[in-house]
Amino acid sequence: MSTENMILVEDRVREIKYPSPLKEFITHFMHNKGAVIGLIFLLLMVSCTIFAPYIAPHDPIVQYREHMLQPPVWQEGGSWTFILGTDEAGRDILSRIIYGARLSLFIGICAVLITLLPGIFLGLLAGFYPKGIGRVIMRSADIMIALPSVLLAIAIMAILGPGIMNAMIAIAVVGLPAYIRLVRGSVMSELSKDYVVASRVAGAGIWRLMFVTVLPNCMAPIIVQATLGFSSAILDIAALGFLGLGVQPPAPEWGTMLATARDYISSAWWVVTFPGLAILLTVLAINLMGDGLRDALDPKLKQAA
Repeated sequence: MSTENMILVEDRVREIKYPSPLKEFITHFMHNKGAVIGLIFLLLMVSCTIFAPYIAPHDPIVQYREHMLQPPVWQEGGSWTFILGTDEAGRDILSRIIYGARLSLFIGICAVLITLLPGIFLGLLAGFYPKGIGRVIMRSADIMIALPSVLLAIAIMAILGPGIMNAMIAIAVVGLPAYIRLVRGSVMSELSKDYVVASRVAGAGIWRLMFVTVLPNCMAPIIVQATLGFSSAILDIAALGFLGLGVQPPAPEWGTMLATARDYISSAWWVVTFPGLAILLTVLAINLMGDGLRDALDPKLKQAA
């Protein structure tokens, strides 16, 4: 190839505008319809939690004794005053679901954040020191994974006692091994790459290697795991509330609502159905969004597409 042709090719290459990483991520994410639907639903849920005092038609704790177990508006005996009906104590179900979203989303986010920091740190230690402290960390994580998550959470709650803060701690401890194993696996795959070797040769210390060199390149799977862990946390919150170990009545938490309404499942279907649907749709939306994040952040999946 002549010099003029080479220069012409170089000029054309320079003219090609490659999309920024953020724009590329948004493009891949928006192509996933399920992820977009999940994101929209989750944004609606967050909006409901923020504007709950203005959206909810009633106070979620106030009891309307003359309207106990009133059916939804479209069923005979229902009224627009209580659109989704009332529960066994005469409380408005719609208002309790809206306010319950506050508790479920707040506890889920806090539980993920509590798990995330120690999980990343322990995973980094296990990856950089696989034969020493890393072996102890991984064997401890294996023991925790071998135990059923719900039983482990129940055991922790039995020690700490019921309550919102204790529920966060129990859910965080249950989710810790997944982050440790994920971060360790990501770190082990990164340590053999050239940029890490170059950083070692340049004299980077162990803490710089951990948090500046390696960790940023492990964030994509961590973000996906945090998203999916958020949905697991909401399920665990509901399970603990259903067993009477989580948020205590009369707080409008979805699992607690199911627990107090289980005696009326055959006579008043709405007291169980609507809180159950709230849990189902929220967890489904988060999982769909997590799948979209995984597809958008994983380079291998991008190439396959």
